[in-house]
Amino acid sequence: MSEIEIGRAKRGRRAYAFDDIAIVPSRRTRDPEEVNVSWQIDAYRFELPILAAPMDSVVSPATAIALGQYGGLGVLNLEGLWTRYDDPTDLLDEVAGLEGVAAVSRLQEIYSEPIKPELITQCVRQVRDAGVTVAAALSPQRTKEFAKTVVDAGVDMFVIRGTTVSAEHVSGQAEPLNLKEFIYELDVPVIVGGCATYQAALHLMRTGAAGVLVGFGGGAAHTTRSVLGVAVPMASAVADVAAARRDYLDESGGRYVHVIADGSIGRSGDIAKAIACGADAVMVGSPLARATEAPGKGFHWGAEAHHAQLPRGQRVEFGTIGSLEEILFGPSRVADGTMNLVGALRRAMATTGYTELKEFQRIEVVVQ
Repeated sequence: MSEIEIGRAKRGRRAYAFDDIAIVPSRRTRDPEEVNVSWQIDAYRFELPILAAPMDSVVSPATAIALGQYGGLGVLNLEGLWTRYDDPTDLLDEVAGLEGVAAVSRLQEIYSEPIKPELITQCVRQVRDAGVTVAAALSPQRTKEFAKTVVDAGVDMFVIRGTTVSAEHVSGQAEPLNLKEFIYELDVPVIVGGCATYQAALHLMRTGAAGVLVGFGGGAAHTTRSVLGVAVPMASAVADVAAARRDYLDESGGRYVHVIADGSIGRSGDIAKAIACGADAVMVGSPLARATEAPGKGFHWGAEAHHAQLPRGQRVEFGTIGSLEEILFGPSRVADGTMNLVGALRRAMATTGYTELKEFQRIEVVVQ
C-alpha cells in the first residue's frame, strides 16, 4: 500500500471516508422488489441489516421492541438511564431542554446515578416478553461486573462496545477483561468493537466473537477526533476489517465473523456504501434519533458525552422528521437520505444489479 510523506520523520497511509467514494453501476439492473436485504448472525436472522446503536437518545425498551418487530435489532444500553432510574421520562425531557455548555455538566450529574442490576433484568425481560431478539450492550469496563446479570435475564446477543476495544488491554491497576476467555465461557453470541484496523480486527475475531463493530460509534455526536486526535475514515476502516474477515475465514477453516459498520452513517447512501465496502450490517444512531418515537425527542447523544473525566461527545439537535416506520420504509418527504433507509438500500442494490447483500459487497467503487 502506498504511503504519503507527511514530513521527513513521518509517513501515513491515505484513508477514505464514505463521502470520498461512490458506488459504480454495473451492466445489469433489477426491480427493487426483487432485492433481499436480510442477514443472519449466529442463529438469528433479521429482515433488515440495521442495528440501533445502544444510545439513550435512540433506544428505549419500547423502541427496541418496535425495531425488532420491523425486522431490525435494537441494542439496549445497559449503562443508560433505563438501568439507573425506575422511570427516566422526566430526565429525558430535561435533557432535551438543556442549553449550551450546561448540557455536558448536567449529563454528567444525571449519569452519576449507580446502575441497578434489577433494572437491567427488567429492561431485558421487557424486550424478551415482546417476542423479539434481545441484544444488550455494556462497555468493556462494566462487562465483568454485570455480564452474569445480563445473561441470567435472558439476553440473546451480548454487545461489548467502546470507543476502541482491543483483544489485549494492558492495565497496572486492575485485572483487564480477557475477551477470549469471557466469550468462550458465555452461552450467547458476542459482538465486540469498535476497531478500525486490519490487525485489531483480526485479534478480535480470534477471541471467538460472532461479529466485530467497525468504527468508533456515535459519529454525529462524537468529538473523539477533536479531543483525542483518534479517527480512521470509515470506508477504509470497513474495507480493512473486511479483509481481516476474509483472512480469518481461511485461518480458522471456515468461521465467518460478521462485520458491522458503526459510525459516520447518517444517511441512506452511507448504508449502501458501508455494505459495498464489505459490511454485513450497519449500526446507526442519528438516523433513528430523528424518529418521533425516539426517546431523545429529536436530540442525540452517546455515552462519551457524559464521561466523568473527559467528555468526548456532544448533545446534537436533529429534530424529528417522521415515525420510525417512515424512516425505515418511507414514504420519504425529504430528498436528503434521512428517510426510507431500507427502500434506498434496495434501490441502490437494484440499480447495480444485485439481489443479495453478500453479492453487493463485491460492487465496484471509485474514489471521488
